[in-house]
Amino acid sequence: MESLMERITTDPEICNGKPIIRGMRITVSTILDFLASGESFENILDAYPVLENKDILACLEFASKITDKSIFTYGLKAS
Repeated sequence: MESLMERITTDPEICNGKPIIRGMRITVSTILDFLASGESFENILDAYPVLENKDILACLEFASKITDKSIFTYGLKAS
């Protein structure tokens, strides 16, 4: 079973090494900003058709883990 966190990657050549979704040029922070402004999953998926529902859930899990610093125990996988 795939962990949601496996969908979050980093690559120094993409978006200045910021956490991104599945190696694409869509940052976790972009998705979190949309969610914070009240956008629905449906609207985000319409705006970014390459994304999947699990990608948005992965962004939320990433945010949750980074706020309690457990992200450092998972590490980030390079894409």
